[in-house]
Amino acid sequence: MLTRRHFIQTSAALFSAPLASPAFAAVTSQPGKWDSWDAQVTPVDYDPATSNPWGLHKRFLPVQVETKSGLRAGDIHVDAVARYLYHVRGDGTAMRYGVAIAKGNLYEPGNYTIRRKAKWPTWTPTPAMIKRDPDIYAQHADGMPGGPSNPLGSRALYLFQGSRDTYLRIHGTPYPKSVGGRASSGCVRMVMAHIIDLYEHVDTGVTAHLYPPEDMITATS
Repeated sequence: MLTRRHFIQTSAALFSAPLASPAFAAVTSQPGKWDSWDAQVTPVDYDPATSNPWGLHKRFLPVQVETKSGLRAGDIHVDAVARYLYHVRGDGTAMRYGVAIAKGNLYEPGNYTIRRKAKWPTWTPTPAMIKRDPDIYAQHADGMPGGPSNPLGSRALYLFQGSRDTYLRIHGTPYPKSVGGRASSGCVRMVMAHIIDLYEHVDTGVTAHLYPPEDMITATS
């Protein structure tokens, strides 16, 4: 059985401290507005390492870190305890971003394949979401157009197991202050400006490794 200590030690063995500076619909909406929406959610004079109009803890801003050997370039690793997403590069480094994960028992750790990417996607809540919270989701049963207020935000990476769509996503969020916490109905959330950058570097076919959160790890004294 995984223990909290084992997971923290394993995570520390894969990634170092920061380096010094040098959802669901198949059709996206209104491509003609994508550029203006990107500008709307990206701070003026944006610097990923320092721009923080969202008031995030500094550790959740994007930063480049070193990795240990053996990690496949292009893959994504989500440390659900620390609330970090790592995107592995091919040069012994990774980009680290802050994320929010699912609330309660809705987070599903495992290994997934990213089989689809979308800019400003439309979104339709799942039947389970509508049944669980009808006051919130029933109004969107027929789908919601893409845009800055859409729950999938600026970009979405679609997680599959084999040929099965899990309906889990790594996506932008109109609620950036949720980053660092547990807020979603299953997905991994990112600041919209951060996932706009990540999206350009992620290829379909790579693996997203979602590790267990703190409440799925048995603490040891």
